[in-house]
Amino acid sequence: MTFDVTIPVLNEEATLDRQVRILYHFLEEHFPTPGQWKIVIADNGSTDNTRHIAAALCDEFEYLRLVKVPEKGVGLALKTSWLASDADIVGYMDLDLATDLKYFIQAYNALATEGFQLVYGSRLHAKSKVYGRSLKREITSRVFNTMLKVYLGTKFSDGMCGFKWLRREYVKPLLEAGAVSKGWFFSTELLALAEWQGLNVCELPVVWRDDTSSSKVRVGPLAKQYVAAMRELKKRRGRIEY
Repeated sequence: MTFDVTIPVLNEEATLDRQVRILYHFLEEHFPTPGQWKIVIADNGSTDNTRHIAAALCDEFEYLRLVKVPEKGVGLALKTSWLASDADIVGYMDLDLATDLKYFIQAYNALATEGFQLVYGSRLHAKSKVYGRSLKREITSRVFNTMLKVYLGTKFSDGMCGFKWLRREYVKPLLEAGAVSKGWFFSTELLALAEWQGLNVCELPVVWRDDTSSSKVRVGPLAKQYVAAMRELKKRRGRIEY
């Protein structure tokens, strides 16, 4: 099966070249079939040299594409990339490659051969190992995911982990069902809607190494956005028949 790996970026000139090369060579080694995959750099409003670096990488590597997103927003970047894709599987990971790349092979197998329709990495699974995470971020994550379970009635353990993959045929149905956020909450919407629609979802325990030095996430403002987004998602669920 073919697949696209989308990496949403915003002002990542310091690490883009190095991280993309690491991912590219990993995929070359483990998926050597020509044309089976490509990496999509989805730039959503960078003002530094990110786009120039991405364009140079695309000139150097055959299976690398740059998508220019008109405005900021991780969700918008993913939707723009996925809707333009013709691959069998689409998904994304963060540029810092916080999730150990070996888990990509497990995610691929789950979708390609094991009958799953969506796979997500979980840092809160009992078998997961998380390194370098501050106590503040750990508590925030657990509180947020508890709120999701209580308020939305979801069962997944980690709605915020930046490691999610799905069969492309389910992208449009999930968007039409209510995955509308342009920001970080989009990946949580995907999980909630997939669960409500009865998709076969695989929770994957992972090894995660938090890179707080490059993180652009601000816990306070993000928490307010998430709470508001949860309310809107619950309203949309009430208006949709499954």
